[in-house]
Amino acid sequence: MDGLKRRLSQSVRIKLSFTLSLAILAVAIVAGVFSFLSAFDEAHELQDDALRQVAQLMDRQRLSPASPTTDARLKDGDEESRVIVQRLGEASSSPAGVDAGGTLPLPATLADGLHTLEVGGETFRVLVKTTTAGERIAVAQESGFRNEIARDGALRTVMPLLILVPVLLLIVADLVRKMFRPIAALSKEIDQRAEQELHPVEDRHLPVEVRPFAVAINRLLARVGQSMESQRRFVADAAHELRSPLTALSLQAERLAEAEMSGLARERLTVLRQGIERGRRLLDQLLTLAKAQSAADSPKSPVSVQGIYRRVLEDLMPLAEAKHIDIGVEGMQDAEVWVSELDMIAVVKNLVDNAIRYTAEGGRVDLSVGVSDGKAELRIQDNGPGIPLSERERVFDPFYRTLGSEQIGSGLGLSIVQTIANRIGAEIRLDFSDLEKLTGLHVTVLFPTTATVHAVQKESD
Repeated sequence: MDGLKRRLSQSVRIKLSFTLSLAILAVAIVAGVFSFLSAFDEAHELQDDALRQVAQLMDRQRLSPASPTTDARLKDGDEESRVIVQRLGEASSSPAGVDAGGTLPLPATLADGLHTLEVGGETFRVLVKTTTAGERIAVAQESGFRNEIARDGALRTVMPLLILVPVLLLIVADLVRKMFRPIAALSKEIDQRAEQELHPVEDRHLPVEVRPFAVAINRLLARVGQSMESQRRFVADAAHELRSPLTALSLQAERLAEAEMSGLARERLTVLRQGIERGRRLLDQLLTLAKAQSAADSPKSPVSVQGIYRRVLEDLMPLAEAKHIDIGVEGMQDAEVWVSELDMIAVVKNLVDNAIRYTAEGGRVDLSVGVSDGKAELRIQDNGPGIPLSERERVFDPFYRTLGSEQIGSGLGLSIVQTIANRIGAEIRLDFSDLEKLTGLHVTVLFPTTATVHAVQKESD
């Protein structure tokens, strides 16, 4: 009972359905009782009219009640439709009872009109009438059969109401549920949105009572969007402003490296240049993240995954050669996906850069393209240390780096990839390259739509 009260107080839909159901049941009970009693009384009135019509027929036709008889056919007759007609005050010379065709022992002093009398343990409805010939007659019918007929008629009158009330309750519950369906759809649509989807909700299909809430939500989304845009603009502007002094510092450090200096000074200069390079890379990653968080224009043409691979490898090949890493593209299959070229370059470049940086010298990095269930699969695999299962959720957080990592980085690479994937509807899967040793990282990015899939002609050496 407490659970029902709690649900009633918390749910408008349940409260409305419950209240309407109670109102319908109350009205149906009152209407049913009234209809039953009215039909019951009306049936009795019709039966009384039947007695009057029999008495009137006897008077007009100047008929005289027949003498009592013990005909066996009367015993087998329909007792429900049996009407007894006899002279009032006539003494029955037959010992037979009423069911056997005998007369009722009625007192001669009964006044004209309708009476309800108990005779021989049974109740009868009796009409006494004085005919134009001066003869007094009694027309009687057993009350038990009259009540049964009246009750059956009254029940038949109420039966449609009893059948339709449950149907009406179901219809009301269904209508209330459908009336609240737009609200449920609105909550589901907002709940399933990604953090970057701040476009206004559609309120034209919502009820007038709920539309102000949708308007308020749209205003809140607009304020949140403005706040996020301001933050992204601040990060981008700050990164742009910091790039110039860092570039100047880098040039000054290069010029300083050409000067004569002691070994200790050159060692400290090397640390300084590494710090400057780390700062420049951080600024580049911050700019890339700000761009990834901004809404990009819809692509006008599909992009070749193999073409993106070639462009990224041209930029990162010096880094791979410095660590003597065997890097290349496996297979000749290609896929064209409807994604912005800049987004694809950012995704592939950050994944390949991470693979090169976290793979030991003399390691291996493989890039490949696959197709599964109509989706293009971008796969990048290395034989580095991999990412433990306990850290796979956190590696997508900005500035988070795997524990124990000695590589220089900003911790924004996978965050950028995740941001772009969420915006374009792609899916990222992480796994071990070597499932037995639990080492290496195998990254798979599934893109939602594939324009064309074809094999790439192998270039001659």
